[in-house]
Amino acid sequence: MNKTLFSILAVTVYMTSCKPDSKNVTQEKITYPETKKVNQTDNYFGTIVEDPYRWLEYDTAQDVKDWVTAENKVTFSYLEKIPFRDKIKQRLTEIYNYPKYDSPFRAGEYYFFNKNDGLQNQSVIYYQKGLDGTPEVFIDPNKLSTDGTAAVNLLGFSKDKKYVAYAINQSGSDWQTIHVMEVATKKLLDDKLDWVKFSGASWKNDGFYYSRYDAPAHGKELSQKNEYHKVYYHKLGDPQSKDQLIYENKNKPLRYYGASTTEDERFLLIYASEGTDGTEIYCKDLDAGQKDFTTLFHGFDNNYMVLNNDGDKLLVQTDADAPNQRVILVDPKHPEKENWKTIIPEKKDLLQVATTAGGKIFALYLQDVATHVHQFDYAGKEEHEINLPSLGNAYGFNGEKDDQSVFYTFTSFTYPPTIYKYDIATGKSDVWQKTDVKFNPDDYETKQVFYNSKDGTRIPMFLVYKKGLKLDGNNPTLLYGYGGFNISLEPSFSASRLILLENGGVYALANIRGGGEYGEKWHEAGKLLKKQNVFDDFIAAGEYLINEKYTSPKKLAIQGGSNGGLLVGACMLQRPDLYAVAFPAVGVMDMLRYHKFTVGWGWAVEYGSSDSLENFKNLYSYSPLHNIKTGVEYPATMVITADHDDRVVPAHSFKFIATLQEKYKGNRPQLIRISVKAGHGAGKPISKIIDEQADIWSFMFYNTGVTPIYK
Repeated sequence: MNKTLFSILAVTVYMTSCKPDSKNVTQEKITYPETKKVNQTDNYFGTIVEDPYRWLEYDTAQDVKDWVTAENKVTFSYLEKIPFRDKIKQRLTEIYNYPKYDSPFRAGEYYFFNKNDGLQNQSVIYYQKGLDGTPEVFIDPNKLSTDGTAAVNLLGFSKDKKYVAYAINQSGSDWQTIHVMEVATKKLLDDKLDWVKFSGASWKNDGFYYSRYDAPAHGKELSQKNEYHKVYYHKLGDPQSKDQLIYENKNKPLRYYGASTTEDERFLLIYASEGTDGTEIYCKDLDAGQKDFTTLFHGFDNNYMVLNNDGDKLLVQTDADAPNQRVILVDPKHPEKENWKTIIPEKKDLLQVATTAGGKIFALYLQDVATHVHQFDYAGKEEHEINLPSLGNAYGFNGEKDDQSVFYTFTSFTYPPTIYKYDIATGKSDVWQKTDVKFNPDDYETKQVFYNSKDGTRIPMFLVYKKGLKLDGNNPTLLYGYGGFNISLEPSFSASRLILLENGGVYALANIRGGGEYGEKWHEAGKLLKKQNVFDDFIAAGEYLINEKYTSPKKLAIQGGSNGGLLVGACMLQRPDLYAVAFPAVGVMDMLRYHKFTVGWGWAVEYGSSDSLENFKNLYSYSPLHNIKTGVEYPATMVITADHDDRVVPAHSFKFIATLQEKYKGNRPQLIRISVKAGHGAGKPISKIIDEQADIWSFMFYNTGVTPIYK
């Protein structure tokens, strides 16, 4: 870390509260690029829906590329005129320049971990012999591209830990290429597997199982609908063309299939899903020479995850008959529900994750969105509760049966990630690696509040701000949310967020329905025909912040990504009077056509599909693209997307902003920021993160009348 970037004086200055400019923000009218319209309509059950910007869906077409260039020119011309933009970027660069570590894990005689020295675009994978060994570089992704846009993930080790399969993602795309390396020598083997997506590498003998699609049509790699996911077995040394097809279903093109082997390689498991929720599992006892798969769990009404095997039986985490999750023991020879044995029963708190290591089960519970960890033996007897530093988020606890210790990370809003080594026998935790961020956590406080949504449901929300905050309605505030796919938003540290906090701002994280904070019932209350509950919860969060005088409509910004981008898009249209600024990022904005691109079909279990009348009516009622009105004073908006996003294709954002620019008649900016050689978010280089975050904070402060403290 380059510590010369910091000084005691500088830190003191940065931690001094700013005084927001109370003057109203005025904007000159922006001239947006002219976006052509085409005569395109669709008939949904008698309702005619216009789609004049359909041509923007073809992201590789030259006219779309020209439009992207023109929109970015307008956006960056606007951002370059913000007087404090460079100062914010400079401060962000200083903040981000600290060593960042991921929890180590053991593979044979080696320990592996990720480390970023500070401003490296990608974290470097290190390994060392034993806990006291000297770390050395195993794989440096920064050497795989000139601009830091190649990301690497280790997928799986052979049983003898001699080989490891790893994946490379380019420019943020979900597509992966798998390679294999000899661990001791770091020798790269000739094996190379293409068109892999949503896959691990699960070993058996001298090869591994993985999932892939057929090669897409040339020019449509990032937009073509992905169908017929298949599981293959790859033997080391063979070309991919010789890989053995293990599982496919020609009658079900819209399913995901993933393979996994138990730690001892005895059982092969195939996970099948029709979307982001619900699983079937097929099992084969490889040691017994079983030829055909046994279906362990039928249908897609529940979720199942095999944690490990205990001899000839399987430990499974599930929400079947347990919305808050439990752990059961299943005999693959007799997998019927009446034969299940409960090992860890359901509790009032959500069992978010269960892992195994050292012959133990680690159960991570969420209690009002804070992690609590308990250690059990395989019979379900509780042995320890792990004492965590405070209320926050802990994760890790992964290992193998012969491990005597495991590592975990703890973090919270003002508690930078700290790695602990945990002794399984004694239940004692010791700090392994602290994070050295140059800020004083004692200057800030975190508060959890509860507010009532439109229907009276009690919703939790975290608030983070500098101590001594005045509740005068004049504080710049960023409200963040997600609300979907059973995903919980937990306390976590963000270096970028310090820009807001040290400028006297408030960060608000609303744990709205649709997420998993309180189990499957909380999730179901915000999905399908109940999706409006999610928007009502988020709108109520903004009303709470205003009523309690944390902020005002002139100082409140909202932000969310992916499903959270949909959230922001819907809420800024439903209640534009509440917000000064909106940041819908990589959002699902066209709810009538989302299922026609890449893996969008997998979200139908969450949203419903416009292919049915009931769901069409619901989707059409809130779809951001289809609910923009003429003559409404919408918030200052900066839509954020990327040209290599093949999860939520950029056409969603393209069509949304084109419509917004067409119909909006006021002076507030309606812009789109399109990153080049970037995707949905994973693997984004530090340099691009800093640039994007600098633009977000600059746009927010400029449009809420705040002059930051940086000189």
